[in-house]
Amino acid sequence: MSAGVAPNAIPAEGYLAGTMRCLDVEVWRQAGNLLDEVIEQVAVPFGVQARVEHIRGVPPVVNTDAETTMLENAARAELGEESIVLVEQSMGGEDFAWILQEVPGSMFRLGTRAPEDPVYDLHQGDYAPDEQAIGVGVRVMAATALRAVRFELAKAAKAANPVRDEAR
Repeated sequence: MSAGVAPNAIPAEGYLAGTMRCLDVEVWRQAGNLLDEVIEQVAVPFGVQARVEHIRGVPPVVNTDAETTMLENAARAELGEESIVLVEQSMGGEDFAWILQEVPGSMFRLGTRAPEDPVYDLHQGDYAPDEQAIGVGVRVMAATALRAVRFELAKAAKAANPVRDEAR
């Protein structure tokens, strides 16, 4: 927020910038219009003009249930139950959300810190991931891909060979 520097003067104009994050795609689609309405309702009684410029970011990441279950099962089988930590949906912005707008899927987060290392924020300048995590991620993704292929093959086989009704 910026609205001048004089502590004893009301500025002629001000500027506010920020991000809007949502957990639901439909809310994300409507959020800009809702913000416009609120700003208008606040500004008008004070005789203030307000202009809002929206630069839409990425939608929220909303994993689909079946794909999430498949991913969780693959990760548990590959790494063991003690390696799996389920977390709430994140307010972070991820480009992967655009893919989930087109196809079902599930995003997972891969821990990249060695147990003895300090905790760093992902955007911290001295963040140093444990590169052994790459192999762990590959194992989970490969195990998930194999499960997905097996599932699709079983579905195709079932469609090609429907069970016949013996009562006919």
